[in-house]
Amino acid sequence: MTMWVFGYGSLLWNPGFPVARREVATLQGYARSFCMTSIHHRGSVEAPGLVLALDEIEGAHCKGLALAVAAGEETQTLAYLRERELISSAYLERDLIVALQSGEEVQAVTYVIDPHHAQYCGGMALEQQAQIIATAVGGRGPNTEYLYNTAEHLSEIGLGDAELEWLMARVRQITA
Repeated sequence: MTMWVFGYGSLLWNPGFPVARREVATLQGYARSFCMTSIHHRGSVEAPGLVLALDEIEGAHCKGLALAVAAGEETQTLAYLRERELISSAYLERDLIVALQSGEEVQAVTYVIDPHHAQYCGGMALEQQAQIIATAVGGRGPNTEYLYNTAEHLSEIGLGDAELEWLMARVRQITA
């Protein structure tokens, strides 16, 4: 059976595992937003950045990519994803149903935010998000790079996100 992973942020442009197939997919009941502070990858404890997470919201949906893991790579991929995504326990690993653009429904390993975790910051104003993203830097580089790469990849696959595009334009103004 194929192992699927749902990508909505950095997994779109940096999956880090062998992908056999990519397909646009929709996850119901969750919204993509910068609702998690980053104290490792895109910020520090002293100056946290922001990363995208899936916030469970009734009636919401998120479009992203369903990534099929190459056959024989499932165990290594899951270990890799857990090391990468569960670094601070702010994400919860879930097996959720996503609807592929082809009409098929598959179960996908999906990382969603724990709304009770200290790093949860849902509902933050976009301007405040832009101010943080413009200056934060973490172990994987500047927070701006994360925003730009994600917004640009979503746009490339026809899934432009209005909030991310606004943030990208505003952060470019701030950093100019």
